[in-house]
Amino acid sequence: MIARLKGKVVGCGDGYVILESGGVGFQVFMPRPVAEEAEKSPAEVVIHTHLVAREDTMALYGFLAPGELEMFRLLITVNRVGPALAMAILSQMTVSDLAAAVIGGDEKALTRVSGVGRKNAGRIIFELQDRMKKKAAVLTGEMDAGTDPLRSDAESALLALGFSPRESRDAVSGALAGMTRPTVQDVIKASLRILRER
Repeated sequence: MIARLKGKVVGCGDGYVILESGGVGFQVFMPRPVAEEAEKSPAEVVIHTHLVAREDTMALYGFLAPGELEMFRLLITVNRVGPALAMAILSQMTVSDLAAAVIGGDEKALTRVSGVGRKNAGRIIFELQDRMKKKAAVLTGEMDAGTDPLRSDAESALLALGFSPRESRDAVSGALAGMTRPTVQDVIKASLRILRER
């Protein structure tokens, strides 16, 4: 299993980069915005990868942040969502917007992605929403019954993106401090800004 590559981007195409590492050029499929960001980097980049091996082909899918890779891996566990559709979703939605849509049950946000119809959107929410929340509950200890649903949904999204329980809790508290009547998506975006500044 190839879990991580470090090297220089020496070429790119539509939805992929060629990363030279140790004298070998690896073709790594990436969401378009991520590929563009990797291509612009003047220095070596670290790409977190997932290898998909099938009878007739092997393909490497890569991301610059572990949270992006985690979301890709969650998406491809959904029935009828393969790597190509997962990459299309992650090319058209940020990871934070996707997490907010899944946890908030926002089908409309998902159907704005080309290639995702109502059935697929419903399936993604149905199969991932509880898993994201359960993952958060396991990481934080069972959530209190009286916990604010907005806070717990935002924390669940951050935990699903790979942040620690403490980081998630602190970032959400910081985000909520300066907000009046926010949505889950607002809180997640503000929390991610706080986490990036640390």
